[in-house]
Amino acid sequence: QIFLGALSFVYFAKALSGSYLKSTITQIERRFDIPSSLVGVIDGSFEIGNLLIIILVSYFGAKLHRPRIIGAGCLIMSAGTFLIAMPHFFMGRYQYERFHSTINSTVSISPCLQDRSQTPLSASEKSQAKINAGCDKEAGSSMWIYVLLGNLLRGIGETPIQPLGITYIDDYAIEENAALYIGCVQTVAVIGPIFGFLLGSLCAKLYVDIGFVDLDSVTITHKDVQWVGAWWLGYLIAGVISILAGIPFWFLPKNLPKPESRKDSSTCSEQSKFITEDNKDQHKSYWQRVKIAEMAKDFLPSLKNLLGNPVYILYLCASIIQFNSLFGMVTYKPKYIEQQYGQTSSKTNFVIGLINIPAVAFGIFSGGLIMKKFRISVLGAAKLFLGSSFFGYLLLLSLFAMGCKNADVAGLTISYHGTKQTTDYEQALFSECNSGCTCSKNDWDPICGENGVTYISACLAGCQASNGSGKNTVFFNCSCVGTLESPSQKSSAVVGPCQKGNECPKMFLYFLVISVITSYTLSVGGTPGYILLLRCIKPHLKSFALGIYTLAIRVLAGIPAPVYFGVAIDTTCLKWGSKRCGGRGACRLYDSSALRYVYLGLTLVLGMVSIFFSVAVLWVLQKRSSPQDETLSANRERGTCGTKSRKENFLNSDHLIQSTYWPEKETRL
Repeated sequence: QIFLGALSFVYFAKALSGSYLKSTITQIERRFDIPSSLVGVIDGSFEIGNLLIIILVSYFGAKLHRPRIIGAGCLIMSAGTFLIAMPHFFMGRYQYERFHSTINSTVSISPCLQDRSQTPLSASEKSQAKINAGCDKEAGSSMWIYVLLGNLLRGIGETPIQPLGITYIDDYAIEENAALYIGCVQTVAVIGPIFGFLLGSLCAKLYVDIGFVDLDSVTITHKDVQWVGAWWLGYLIAGVISILAGIPFWFLPKNLPKPESRKDSSTCSEQSKFITEDNKDQHKSYWQRVKIAEMAKDFLPSLKNLLGNPVYILYLCASIIQFNSLFGMVTYKPKYIEQQYGQTSSKTNFVIGLINIPAVAFGIFSGGLIMKKFRISVLGAAKLFLGSSFFGYLLLLSLFAMGCKNADVAGLTISYHGTKQTTDYEQALFSECNSGCTCSKNDWDPICGENGVTYISACLAGCQASNGSGKNTVFFNCSCVGTLESPSQKSSAVVGPCQKGNECPKMFLYFLVISVITSYTLSVGGTPGYILLLRCIKPHLKSFALGIYTLAIRVLAGIPAPVYFGVAIDTTCLKWGSKRCGGRGACRLYDSSALRYVYLGLTLVLGMVSIFFSVAVLWVLQKRSSPQDETLSANRERGTCGTKSRKENFLNSDHLIQSTYWPEKETRL
């Protein structure tokens, strides 16, 4: 019971830190001024760390002190989490782009003429001067590498928790209770992401340098595109939780007394499968060498047998492609909601944690309940898996109609005359109305004109005067700000971008409803898919097949999907930020329509390809089976373990499922 409680807490801790990382993707991107593609590499480093040692841990872990290995994994995981937060304390204070008078001055300064009155340098010379002055401090911009290494370390530390923890429970729990205990652990693991995203929502509201700067001097709000929340704070909390979760395992024994009901059971423990009993130490080394030699000799035939199974290969292809779509979609969902619907990071994380995650958990539970209640066969499981994918991606198709139009940004989405922008973006930033000003096209300090149009900076808006300080700064006599009826009219503007159109909140509500239903529908097929995987292979190849499946999902989906999704999303950027030492920073503004088509389109195309392979799985199963064959197979189920026909291997479902759990089940969630 102590081990069960401790393992449940560890599952909660690792799920919390993993989901918190997803919630801080946009914060990390802005803080380190890096593109989405690089953020995708950081996100995939967890899978790389996991893969580095999973084979060693899975094999040798059973021979060693499993609880202490799990405890050591928790320490490594917490060290990685702390390492992610470390750059914050060495990078200095966060610097965002702001017009000088909005910082701490109430004196009226002209944004348009400030460059001419303060320095005779041209814009290019001034830019170069800034570069030379700030490059020594800019060295901190490479500290995103520590975030990548920390996530890699998190992946290494998380590796032993699942295989060693689950097998420990299965070895020493009463046989009929093992499934219940494992179900409890998995249930707690679902709660972790909910708290992770809620923690992300809370930290996103706090300013990144809270406790280090006077918050009254901060001139941006959490609704600003340059806002960076206290992303590091959540990692410190998650790291402390990981340390606390690992403490009990250092005091648990290597072995527990076996229950009376299992002492004579034919089900042997995980350790006894690999290790000869202690009272046979004199023969241990010899028999172990013999067994390893036999396993090595049998490896290639087993692999050939597995790869020669068409149902397994087709289902593996369907899963890999589907997970590519799901990993990419989940990783960049917060960014999509923020950019498409103009929502804050805090609200986005709150919505995902409180609505989407429970829908996924309920969907997985529903799939298992349907399988149990209706006693669905392997053919029925394939149909349920296909139906879940088909209707899920069909619902996803409707999200194309639930987007918001581009915000009106002068020089980017519309011209200064109010017409739709069609010319080169950088050239269009300059117009007759701001030709008398010395402005930089690289600045991003948006203001909202009283005509409802956002301008990249007060200088590019042609503003001649300003009043007030901080968030209350008002700009006057802006030559580019005027109503369409009288363009020559000089008008005012306030700090910050204008809000998106009135239809956007309504579209966001529709998006949430469809998104929750889609998440539930796709998740219903999770359990039937795993049952299909277990039933389509020979019993002695089950563990090997699950290992190949997990390896393929991590290597071919978990690592590459966030990277190429990020590259595709970067192509929709309209305005890139600039680093102080030159070079491209994080994206400030995306083309809403292009982002919607790229993000949803890539997800949908991958989903349709996975459905094609799912149809192929169903076709092969139907071709190999018929009602008469199923009846015949069921009658033979009480016979010998060996099967004479290949068809029976697919249909003897109860015989093939020898255990009530599978170690990699949590990976699907």
